[in-house]
Amino acid sequence: MMLAASESKFANVDVSLAAWLGLGAVIAVLLAIDLYRHRDAHPPSPREAAIESAVWVACGLGFGAVVALVYGHAAFGEYISGYLIEKSLSVDNVFVWSMLFGALAIPLRYQHRVLFWGIFGALAMRGAFIVVGSKLLASFWWLLIVFGAFLVYTGMKVIRHRNDETTRGATPGMVLLRRVMPVSDTLDGQKFFTRLNGRRAATPLLAALVVIEVTDVIFAVDSVPAILAVSKEPYLVFASNAFAILGLRAMYFLLANAKDRFHYLSHALGGILVLVGIKMTISHWIHVDTYASLAIIVAVLVTAVVVSLRRKPSEGPERVQDVDVNSDVG
Repeated sequence: MMLAASESKFANVDVSLAAWLGLGAVIAVLLAIDLYRHRDAHPPSPREAAIESAVWVACGLGFGAVVALVYGHAAFGEYISGYLIEKSLSVDNVFVWSMLFGALAIPLRYQHRVLFWGIFGALAMRGAFIVVGSKLLASFWWLLIVFGAFLVYTGMKVIRHRNDETTRGATPGMVLLRRVMPVSDTLDGQKFFTRLNGRRAATPLLAALVVIEVTDVIFAVDSVPAILAVSKEPYLVFASNAFAILGLRAMYFLLANAKDRFHYLSHALGGILVLVGIKMTISHWIHVDTYASLAIIVAVLVTAVVVSLRRKPSEGPERVQDVDVNSDVG
């Protein structure tokens, strides 16, 4: 009885196969357009990155409008909450990518190619995470408590310390790749593979791609449960996740070098994970309105950005040393 009551608090969406096919077609078209626009290797300018970021946000909000028209305001609230949570947590990816590309000496003009295929893989992995997570929550309500407690724990770790993500993602990724094939120390244009001593070898671009995919799995462990806290409908969860991820490349080229300017944003992201974790933990008994959660998340993010921008330079954080991902990977 309690489970049924809990489920009724979320949007009751009857998603058809046509809706899934339509979503897949929209994503495929957007990816094709993006790949065509960046078919030549060139370093995106700040203006280009800003325009593309705005377009991607417009696409995400536009799809949200379609959700509102077709499925109602409750579904829209869940979609936009999931979109904002994923978009916020994705700031982590941006800063980690910046450090990884620097450590692997990947030129700016080749980074979009790596990120394109990295995000393509991320969509597939997130889809699998969401399907499995939704099925588990539908069958075992007590996993709400487990996932919620995990988010609270992760959020507290993020608030206290944030400089170990690169090491955790980079080293296992390089170890995995080096066990499969040799890795060249030099680039071969935009190619992911080259010839090294007569053997097929991975270029640093493929090494960067593997590392990015590994780090995305780590981030998905945090972000997917967070979005499942605001919606149990796989369609809404995947759509919000997909549209937030699709704009990551443009956001990366826009914000990659702005980590020090948004010092308190990391604390805000940790706080959001804690708040969402608490909401998920108690959701079986107490329902927190979706729009109230959305308002809190927006308020936390805006406060963190404003306080960061008003912070005096003398209060700057300690310098974070780049991680040498080629060390200790034998």
